[in-house]
Amino acid sequence: MSPTIYDIARVAKVSKSTVSRVLNKQTNISDDARERVLKAIEELNYQPNKLARALTSSGFDAIMVISTRSTKTTSGNPFFSEVLHAIIARAEHEGFDVILQTSKNSAEDLEKCLTKIKQKMVKGIIMLSSPVNEHFFAELDQYNIPVVVIGGLKGCYQNIVSVDTDNYQDSIALTQTLIDRGFQRIACLHAPLDYYVSLDRLEGCKTALMRNGLTVDAALMVDGGYTQQSALEAAEKLLTCSPLPEAIFATDSLKLMSLYRVAARLNITIPQQLAVIGYSDAILSFMLTPPPSGIEVPIQALGETSSALLFDRIANKPTPASILLATENVITGSIPG
Repeated sequence: MSPTIYDIARVAKVSKSTVSRVLNKQTNISDDARERVLKAIEELNYQPNKLARALTSSGFDAIMVISTRSTKTTSGNPFFSEVLHAIIARAEHEGFDVILQTSKNSAEDLEKCLTKIKQKMVKGIIMLSSPVNEHFFAELDQYNIPVVVIGGLKGCYQNIVSVDTDNYQDSIALTQTLIDRGFQRIACLHAPLDYYVSLDRLEGCKTALMRNGLTVDAALMVDGGYTQQSALEAAEKLLTCSPLPEAIFATDSLKLMSLYRVAARLNITIPQQLAVIGYSDAILSFMLTPPPSGIEVPIQALGETSSALLFDRIANKPTPASILLATENVITGSIPG
């Protein structure tokens, strides 16, 4: 006997009316309830073709934004909220809804993603970062749906393109700025190396040091994790070592902020006792004293460019396989003149 909406309601632990609202593409439903209903529909194999028609016949236009990281690791990081704001603005202009997906791990991310694709709930996907393990991309590329990744890609794909800045070359330039000012004992406070952005920025720092015949001291290459607490602990590790580093390269705004906070607590003055350079954002550059030297990540441009690229691909317009956005290294008060 074929399953009914009563069976779906029982499995999903929702009311029959909630199932009906999902099938009829109504929006007054929580994301959790919708996810459980769709999962139950898939498990019970409830008329998948009719479901697809129900979701698309009235012009259900939506894109999905995937953080590829858990909310625990993105909390307190301004990049994700700012880039999402830019994407949502473009989607609204195009008349599209935005589905934000977060998961505990990449396997769960992929499972949720494929469920939405099979149910034809989305017409395109934006991923807010690019993991070094590209298994996710290889699986996703098998489906004929456009995907834009904010970050680097090493593999070649039919349906996946990227928007990024040149993190590797930019990090070489930032570290070289310190070296050109006479600093030799240079530390790097970086993020975990499971995403290309973090890996490329650390490798850029190391490359600049080696090109200038300087030692890459493993004790000065410190992983600051993803959270505010882990970044503060890593900053304290660097700022309490003896001797104190002459300069520190921070690979993201969270690491940069942690250096300023710990330095203030330990009465270490910037730039008199410690030079600091790194990747910042507009808000942080405005708030910190002295303003941090380095690169202000073009977060809004990344969001606008990635969403524009996605909608071009949804419309089957010709697009490049990758776009690199320009950046500028600005020297301010966190490095001695």
